[in-house]
Amino acid sequence: MRRIPVELGEKSYDIVIGHGLGKEIGAFLKTRNYSRRALVISDSNLAPLYGRHVLGILREAGLEAEIYVLPAGEKSKSLAEAEKIYTRMIGLGLDRKSPVFALGGGVVGDLAGFAAATYMRGVPFIQLPTSLLAQVDSSVGGKVAVNHAMGKNLIGCFYQPDAVFMELDFMESLPEREIRTGLGEIVKYGIIYDSEFFRFLEEHPAEILSLEEETLVHMIARSCEIKAAVVSEDEKESGLRRILNFGHTMAHAIEQETGYVRYNHGEAVAVGMMGAAHISRDMGLVDEAEVQRAKDLIEALHLPVRAEGCTVENMYASIFHDKKTVNGKVNWVLMESIGSVVVRNDVPEDLVKKAMAKVIDI
Repeated sequence: MRRIPVELGEKSYDIVIGHGLGKEIGAFLKTRNYSRRALVISDSNLAPLYGRHVLGILREAGLEAEIYVLPAGEKSKSLAEAEKIYTRMIGLGLDRKSPVFALGGGVVGDLAGFAAATYMRGVPFIQLPTSLLAQVDSSVGGKVAVNHAMGKNLIGCFYQPDAVFMELDFMESLPEREIRTGLGEIVKYGIIYDSEFFRFLEEHPAEILSLEEETLVHMIARSCEIKAAVVSEDEKESGLRRILNFGHTMAHAIEQETGYVRYNHGEAVAVGMMGAAHISRDMGLVDEAEVQRAKDLIEALHLPVRAEGCTVENMYASIFHDKKTVNGKVNWVLMESIGSVVVRNDVPEDLVKKAMAKVIDI
């Protein structure tokens, strides 16, 4: 078992990684002054697999827990689905000390966190991420949100969980493609923060793809350590935390243009990282050899480096709806080397469109 602290003063919490975490969860709950009534939010894929098990853990710890099951998929991350959750919360009589548990991937975590943050101006929130992507990315850092028809994650807030429990047993049911989407974010951490971690990924592709136990735990733990370090220094993305958006500006445009169905998030991020790498090279920030290293690792982990179903013009228009755009200027996270990035808002339009053309199949 690994325990990683996220240092945020009064809002600090622990990330716990391991197998068979039921006793850890129960022990944690017995230290909290929560109300007895609780709600587990999951989706139609995960609830049948793990819902009963989690409810048993919570009930053994003294909670009267119920489960809310939403349709699996990105379309559920909406205000309409959030309203249904509020209705269930009110019907169950949840109060301001009633905990909400997110059992699922990133969609469940974002939506459940948004509901927890806004119901009665905020109730306790615990993350139980079931996917590799959620474990290394969305469950850590306190960003919660729903989508709007005009863009992803445009309606949301910063709301830290009370704890994150990463039960590795949950990964046994993950399809291969869901493993790869988590790897997209893991590669990002090496590029933006830790060249040694990037080298570790380069040297162990077979172990990574087979989820060899020691490699898996190291990947998850190091990714969480990096994100925890960044979030601890910059909780609300006023400075350093922006580096976590490497690859995401183009990724969000790709996801939007392809209707959130052709590419999952990590696949879109992989393509977006290549787009950012091309811009970085064309801006004179990084040499071709570093761009090639990024491309080689992305491909070695069976992630895409190009996207289908997109156009340069539509992608370019889409980036101006991104949260990272301020006063009409896009804050691009760009490579300086493997392990170091910089934020720039002076990237010329022609370089952006040139990079976009390199990463889409027309």
